[in-house]
Amino acid sequence: MAIKFQYNKTSLQHIEKQLKMRQRTLPIIKNKETALRLEVKKCKKEADDLDKKLESQIAGYESMYALWGEFDTSLVALKDVELDVKKVAGVRVPVLNNIQLDVKPFGLFSAPKWYFDGINLLQGLAKTAVEREFVMAKLGLLDHARRKTTQKVNLFEKVQIPGFQEAIRKIKRFMEDEENLSKSSQKILKSLQEKRSAEESVLKKKDDDEENEEGKEASV
Repeated sequence: MAIKFQYNKTSLQHIEKQLKMRQRTLPIIKNKETALRLEVKKCKKEADDLDKKLESQIAGYESMYALWGEFDTSLVALKDVELDVKKVAGVRVPVLNNIQLDVKPFGLFSAPKWYFDGINLLQGLAKTAVEREFVMAKLGLLDHARRKTTQKVNLFEKVQIPGFQEAIRKIKRFMEDEENLSKSSQKILKSLQEKRSAEESVLKKKDDDEENEEGKEASV
């Protein structure tokens, strides 16, 4: 990214202000990036644990596969999900507070004995699946924020701060060269004026001497 600037004091002050702002902000952004990386790592671990739990529950479901043809799947349904929102490393993410499942009544004496195990298994599957969805949503938000923060860190650290520093060096070098040129010009001008004054003094003295000589000759 090219830094636009002009070779003058106003532009120098503006760029110095921009540079200081980014140098102050960079450590804050880096801390945020570190915090987000830790949260993303923690969230991925949570998602992996839920995946393993879900696989285990599905394995239990498959072990009873021959019996599920007799099971009334409408007995278990998701009733409500209580959620909240909180900030994690400055990012608003959903938080799962409670999962409410609705279990319809069934004939305790007419239904097979394994129905209770089936209902418990379905409840576990439903809760784990919902928890995983929330964790994945949270992970998506945190990882997106982490990527954006990393991009900003790289922009400040590798592009803008070096760019502003280089622009400041160029402006200062130009202004120093301009000042040196001005001083050199002043010295040359002063030297010329002194030389001219000396020449005028010599000419004036010569004219005065000639006048004096002419005066002496006239008096004789």
